[in-house]
Amino acid sequence: MLCVCVCVCGEGGGRGARGTVRPAVCLTASLCLTRAMEGGKPSLALVYQAVQALYHDPDPAGKERASLWLGELQRSMYAWEVSDQLLQLKQDVESCYFAAQTMKMKIQTSFYELPPETHNALRDSLLTHIQNLKDLSPIIVTQLALAIADLALQMASWKGCVHTLIEKYNNDISSMLFLIEILTVLPEEVHSRSLRIGANRRTEIIEDLAYYSSTVVTLLTTCVEKTGNDEKMLIKVFRCLGSWFNLGVLDSNFMASNQLLMVLFQVLQRDETSTNLHEASSDCVCSALYAIENVETNVALALQLFQGVLTLETAYHMAVAREDLDKVLNYCRIFTELCETFLETTVRSPGQGMGDLRTLELLLICAGHPQYEVVEISFNFWYRLGEHLYKINDPTLHAIFRPYIQRLLHCLARHCQLDPDHEGIPEDTDDFGEFRMRVSDLVKDVIFLVGSVECFAQLYSTLKDGNPPWEVTEAVLFIMASIAKSVDPENNPTLTEVLQQIVLLPESVHMAVRYTSIELVGEMSEVVDRNPRFLDSVLNYLMKGLREKPLASAAAKAIHNICSVCRDHMAQHFHGLLDIARSLDSFALSTEAAVGLLKGTALVLARLPLEKIAECLSDLCAVQVIALKKLLTEQSTNGKSADPTVWLDRLAVIFRHTNPIVENGQTHPCQKVIQEIWPVLSETLNTHQADNRIVERCCRCLRFAVRCVGKGSASLLQPLVTQMVGVYQVYPHSCFLYLGSILVDEYGMEEGCRQGLLDMLQALCMPTFQLLEQPNGLRNHPDTVDDLFRLATRFVQRSPVTLLSSSIIIHIIQCAIAATSLDHRDANCSVMKFVRDLIHTGVANDHEEDFEVRKRLIGQAMEQHGQQLVTQLMHSCCFCLPPYTLPDVAEVLWEIMVFDRPTFCRWLESALKGLPKETSGGAVTVTHKQLTDFHKQVTSAEECKQVCWAIREFTRLFR
Repeated sequence: MLCVCVCVCGEGGGRGARGTVRPAVCLTASLCLTRAMEGGKPSLALVYQAVQALYHDPDPAGKERASLWLGELQRSMYAWEVSDQLLQLKQDVESCYFAAQTMKMKIQTSFYELPPETHNALRDSLLTHIQNLKDLSPIIVTQLALAIADLALQMASWKGCVHTLIEKYNNDISSMLFLIEILTVLPEEVHSRSLRIGANRRTEIIEDLAYYSSTVVTLLTTCVEKTGNDEKMLIKVFRCLGSWFNLGVLDSNFMASNQLLMVLFQVLQRDETSTNLHEASSDCVCSALYAIENVETNVALALQLFQGVLTLETAYHMAVAREDLDKVLNYCRIFTELCETFLETTVRSPGQGMGDLRTLELLLICAGHPQYEVVEISFNFWYRLGEHLYKINDPTLHAIFRPYIQRLLHCLARHCQLDPDHEGIPEDTDDFGEFRMRVSDLVKDVIFLVGSVECFAQLYSTLKDGNPPWEVTEAVLFIMASIAKSVDPENNPTLTEVLQQIVLLPESVHMAVRYTSIELVGEMSEVVDRNPRFLDSVLNYLMKGLREKPLASAAAKAIHNICSVCRDHMAQHFHGLLDIARSLDSFALSTEAAVGLLKGTALVLARLPLEKIAECLSDLCAVQVIALKKLLTEQSTNGKSADPTVWLDRLAVIFRHTNPIVENGQTHPCQKVIQEIWPVLSETLNTHQADNRIVERCCRCLRFAVRCVGKGSASLLQPLVTQMVGVYQVYPHSCFLYLGSILVDEYGMEEGCRQGLLDMLQALCMPTFQLLEQPNGLRNHPDTVDDLFRLATRFVQRSPVTLLSSSIIIHIIQCAIAATSLDHRDANCSVMKFVRDLIHTGVANDHEEDFEVRKRLIGQAMEQHGQQLVTQLMHSCCFCLPPYTLPDVAEVLWEIMVFDRPTFCRWLESALKGLPKETSGGAVTVTHKQLTDFHKQVTSAEECKQVCWAIREFTRLFR
């Protein structure tokens, strides 16, 4: 029995610093149950009652209360002893599963809570439990196996755990299933993100597992020999073998001549193999193929697998004949993995040895299967093949692989056909619609091998020369739409002929054909731009589609494409576009399509003569402004609150894409219109100030309005900032911080605006800091962190001395240091960019007159906060941040070092001394040599990427 004595203060335990227990927040919903824990360890009867409630209480509220309370228990120190006792009692499946899961979770996340002298007792207790509970439920065995594996990985004193377990249980056939389960999950857990065992311990474990790998394979072989064709055992064996293949520790020469490999292919060749066993065997073969990706160093095993997979073609055809889709999918997975593994060999020596092109034939056989899910499995291989051939760019190689790609395209066109009895337009959002989108992407990636011009002409000829059914026509048009943009529109008679024929399509053709032909016209906008004589007929054709509900959104998207590409030619049609925009809601358009139409209209508007733009912009905005005014009137008269986001989004897209070319000294033509619209936007913002979603849309609209006219929005600056600050004091929506960053970007270099913008920053910072200083404030409000540091960064970029001379800078730096550990992608990126840019202002001698002032101010800030910043950065990248953030951390460290290398060396040394040298399981995390090597690598780096490489390698020691 495992017995852990603990002393806990507070209401229930929570995970705190290493070796401590932090009081958990008492949840109201589980108050009465939590109080039962206040006096000490909860009784087993109470825990059992909560587990029963979790699984069997008919009241959802009761289940929720039980779940919350059990979660509190799992986080407490009592969980160790309680789960151990529940497993001993063996009362029922539910309580044992909860206990086993709790034990696994505690070992994964809270192993540091246990003193080292209890580790052996915990191991022995877990092994006793798994033996006693082996017949109760497989899921309990799996949870306990995971707990044992995770313990073995963290417990440095448990040497040769694989050997120990095999010695203890290999002679007991009744223990074989759970022994194999432990041996299956052990390699899987080595790279588990739940365990931070560090690179040193991980390397030690992998070497240990590699040493005993042949012992494991021998055990598995013996199991198969003893149990014969016992399906349950075979599944376990193949799962275990696959797990060891995945870890990459099996000796390939040993495996090439091993009996298990032969058994594996025999099982896959047998027609009578069950679905579950077939899947386990297929997974194992795929794992083996993945493990030998470096074919040159694993020739013997590679050859065995290559020849073995080629023998499965007959079995595949048998599965097709029996309509056994599960097996067909498994075979296709194996064939695809074979092609992926031998891809480089196939490209390097096509048709020779293990570059045998029969591998591609297998995939094309699968592509011929009537179910599209089968061919979809191979898409990644075809992408990679296309990528390889594109990089090599060898016409001889292209000629070898071209016929295979042609056959693939033929199969894909057939798979894209809708059912003959399909009614209406193709669906984009169902599984088949998503498959067609993936086909479109794949075709774009491999079309260069066939030649887009030739392929387009060939597809068109099948429609022109034959009279195919509508579903074939639609599928061909769909593939043509995928490649239309890659066909050179210069002097291409096929393209113009296709365009002419499409706009002459009668309305009597199937709706799906019309829909896809409209999409094709949209993709051919460059052809229209080169051949403006077709513009009128194309627009007339698209207008017909716009008036029909099923086709409206596709037609709107096509018009948007035409406007984007043919902006100059479309200027003469602006008033027609304006008429469409005025009656936008009379068409059955999706929100995205309506916004797209307005975008296209705005792009054309920007090409009109400057003197016409103001009036036309006013007309374009009028519909939206009138609608907003109407909503505000309804709100004030009858208190009815309607959602203005549709109109705000439409205004935003107009402002965003109306970008006329304005010479210096000219008044921006949009300035007057935006000044006229401001009162309506201001009132809308005030009316909906409590609603974050609507306020975000208001700020987005104002952001694009400011960007549209730049300095021309100066008259709005004072009232806008006043309103932003006023609302933010009551409702701290982070979008105000973002809008503030736009204002700083536009006006921060204007001497007369700097103090006002600084006042804005200070006014916005106070409620922001109050929000972020709450418990878990940084984690709960990542958008606020992101937008705050975007604003601060803009200040650093536009007016650094103004910010550095202010009293608020100290608080912003302190907040930044605290936020460096936040593992939110955008928020962390903004924090790092702020710190990097801030320090860089004292490094970059840009010959500005304020450089010496900036350098002095940065020096003062670094003297005060430098050590804390470096220590926090090192702690964050070792324990808190995901690897993709490390280049940003490296840039900050590099800037600190460039600013003052000698002082940085001392700060880094101090930070490294504070890092833990051992894990709670007694394994060495980092050696003294590794610390000194890292310090030397960083401090002697001559460019930032060297710092980044050093940090990447170093932080692996703590992951």
